[in-house]
Order: sequence, then C-alpha cells, then structure tokens
Amino acid sequence: MKIVKIRLIAVFAACIFVNQVFAQDASPAPVDASDSDTQVQTPTQQVPVQPVQPVQAAAPVKKTVPAATKKDALFLYQNGDYAGAISVCENELAGDPTSVESYVVLCWSLLKNKQYAEAEQRASDGLKVSQYDLRLIEVFGEAKYYLGKNTAALEQFQKYVASAPESAARAGAAYYFMGEIYIRQARYQHADISLSAAVKKEPLLDRWWTRLGYAREMAGNYQESAAAYDEALRLNSASADAQSGKSRVTAKLQ
Repeated sequence: MKIVKIRLIAVFAACIFVNQVFAQDASPAPVDASDSDTQVQTPTQQVPVQPVQPVQAAAPVKKTVPAATKKDALFLYQNGDYAGAISVCENELAGDPTSVESYVVLCWSLLKNKQYAEAEQRASDGLKVSQYDLRLIEVFGEAKYYLGKNTAALEQFQKYVASAPESAARAGAAYYFMGEIYIRQARYQHADISLSAAVKKEPLLDRWWTRLGYAREMAGNYQESAAAYDEALRLNSASADAQSGKSRVTAKLQ
C-alpha cells in the first residue's frame, strides 16, 4: 500500500512538470527588432502645406504700330510722279533750306515736268548752298538749254564734264546737250566731237546716233555721216530721221 502511494505521488509530480512545460511553450515569442516585417511604424509628423498662390496672367504685349511711312521724293520721281516729288521736296526745303538732296530731286522733277524756268531758279538756289555739286551744275545746264540760253548752258555742261568722273551718270547726256548746242550754233565739227563722246558713253540710243549723223552731214563728212545713220537704223530700223539722213548722204556719195 505504501508503495502504491509513492507511485501515485510520482505520477502526480510528473503531470505538474509537463503542464509547466506546455505553459512555457504557449507564451508568445519575443519580437525581433531586426525583422523589418514586424517593425511598428511610428507616425511621421505632417508638414503643413502652404496654400498655392494663383499665378497672375502676364500683361498683354502691346503691338507697336509703325507710323505712316514718309513719302520719299526720289521714289516718287523714279515712278513718274513728278508733281508729287516736287511737293515733297518743297516741303522738305521749307523745313531745311540747306538740304542739297532735296534741291537735286526737285530740279530733276521740274525738268521732267517741263517747268524749265522753275528748274533754273531752284538749281541756282541749290548752288548757293553747294556750289560744287555736279548734279546741280548739270541740271542747271539742262534748264538753260531748254530755255534757249545756249551759251550759259554750254558753260555749265563744260564745267560738269571737266570735273565729273568717267563713270558719272549724266556724262553722256552732258556731251549730247553740248552737241545739240553746237548744232544750234552751226559749229558742226564741235558737234561731231561732242556727239561722238555721247554715243561712246551710251551707245544704244538711236536718237543720238542720228544726231551725230546729221552733224557730220552738215560738216560735209558724208562717209562718217552714213556710218552714223547706219548705226541708228541698226538700233531702230523705223527711225524716219535716220532713213532720211541716210538717203541724203547716199545721194551725195554717188
């Protein structure tokens, strides 16, 4: 009986021991701080968001409207509006009486408009401002030529060709007018020299060749006259003056 009690006590003690072991196994395992999947995230501090200021629209760009283009006298002259060019130049000279360019274009326009007396006067005014301006000297001579002032016109043309460079725009015209003045004065040899210089400068003007033929014809140089008339007819076969001149000198050469 005593032995049975001892065994019961031993069994009872073993049961207590087993229960304690199971109790320890059932307790939760400690959390490993190194395990990122089980870390507890602490809430972050929120930064207050500043309200967005509305962007102001850019001020509209103002388009600058160019002022009306000022009328250009030279442009008007080149396009055949001589009266318009005269008006512009006169207005310019009213504001600046020393504007040589205005005098030049004004005189050119007056000549084209056949206002020869006005051209002579305004060229004279311009030469008081710039006495050596070759353009004004030449146009002064033209105005006098059309007014029949042959000697005074010839003086201006001679002054022009003596000072102008070989490439001067009006050199050919100056020689031509000199030749015409010499024809008026019946100085045909001089006319031959001047008109020969003119056609050398501008060889495509049949009118000038015809006048050269006439000057030579009047000087009695019929062979040279016929050659000049031939050149005029080559440039313009319909030239009545060249045809008549060629017929006259041909008859005299027979």
